[in-house]
Amino acid sequence: MNRIIDINSVEDILPVYRNTPISLLLEYHNLGREFGTYSQAELLVGMCMDNRKKLNIPHNFTYIIRSGGGNLRHSEFKVSYAIAVGKVKYIAVIAHNNCGMVNLHLREDLFINGLVERAGWDRAMAIKHFRYFAPKFEIENEIDFVLAEAKRLRECYPKIMVAPLFYNVDTNKICLIHED
Repeated sequence: MNRIIDINSVEDILPVYRNTPISLLLEYHNLGREFGTYSQAELLVGMCMDNRKKLNIPHNFTYIIRSGGGNLRHSEFKVSYAIAVGKVKYIAVIAHNNCGMVNLHLREDLFINGLVERAGWDRAMAIKHFRYFAPKFEIENEIDFVLAEAKRLRECYPKIMVAPLFYNVDTNKICLIHED
């Protein structure tokens, strides 16, 4: 079964997300909906720091936390702040294809050499750094990761709607993901 749901019309948006800021995110980004005016964020987006992704959304519409793979572990305080102080009730966690955090272990030499050559690090320190942090941030596959991250966030914040989404860097479109 294809787990990706392309969003080419409002009807493609799952009913659970319609009439929510998650639907608006999809409508603004994919469908060219005319921007509304916002004085306060309605949504928190967790997405990868990858430079190939840019959201087409209005000003003040969302808080955004960018981290490798869209991984919000180690960002719980920021998430809690957006909920408690910023009053958001919706979270979109966005993974994307061709993510550098997938099979991160295969980039160990590139990572270490880059720190040594470009940052002036000692090789032993660069190795230690990679081997300590890589297991915390490596993801096996984008879809499974974002589904697990959405589930984890729902357990942490049971009153918050969390949507796992997928950004296709080839089409610059955001898709929904079928959940089992």
